[in-house]
Amino acid sequence: MLLPVYWMVNVSLTPQHEMRSSTPSLLPLHPTFEGYRAVLDDQLPYLGTSLLIGLGTVALTLAIAAPAAYALSKLRVRGGNTLGFILVIAQMIPGIVMAMGFYGVYLTLGILNTWWGLIIADSTIAVPFGVMIYTAFMRGIPDELIDATKIDGASPWRTFRSVILPVSRNATVTVALFSFLWAWSDFVFANTLAGGSSLQPITLGIYRYIGNNNQEWNAIMATAVVASVPVAFLLVLAQRYVAAGMTAGAVKS
Repeated sequence: MLLPVYWMVNVSLTPQHEMRSSTPSLLPLHPTFEGYRAVLDDQLPYLGTSLLIGLGTVALTLAIAAPAAYALSKLRVRGGNTLGFILVIAQMIPGIVMAMGFYGVYLTLGILNTWWGLIIADSTIAVPFGVMIYTAFMRGIPDELIDATKIDGASPWRTFRSVILPVSRNATVTVALFSFLWAWSDFVFANTLAGGSSLQPITLGIYRYIGNNNQEWNAIMATAVVASVPVAFLLVLAQRYVAAGMTAGAVKS
């Protein structure tokens, strides 16, 4: 599984004249950083746009998923089971089907090729997942804790803001991380909804770069390496929170 990752790094450091050697080298014997210089020259705007879209998707997903999960898990709203079933079904819809639907809607509204349109589209993938993770976690929070806040006179919103959210830290990190990963790695929505935009994410940057420089494989692989660094860093940093958030609610006491 790690071999493609290793080969990506190896090729990113291989000089252009050694790229088509009949016997590929398992190590970059004469490493070069020309590919990474090309990344700094050409790909930084794409990386900045991906970061903007990723953070925007995280913010919108958390703003919708956390209150929705609180209502489903603790407020016992009418139709909660039906809504939960709909969220499961939403996870089964292929992304390309949603992209074509979004294209028609965005074309009618005149919001094609906008970065905030991509945030909305990416959030439709992340929100159902986020609601399910939050709901499973919040169901494990003791009702006695909420009853105590009611006795103290706290409103449902105050209870959610001051008690439920701090306790749900692991679920928040899990939902935020996966929302960012989906937005960062999205290609279908980006290519369909923002293919003509001046602000494009890194997935389209790599796609355009391959089309324009199809012989400079070290630069292409260097772009892929740089695009993978933020994701790998976040996964390492948040792995223990993600493990706790994903397993919450799996065991009933």
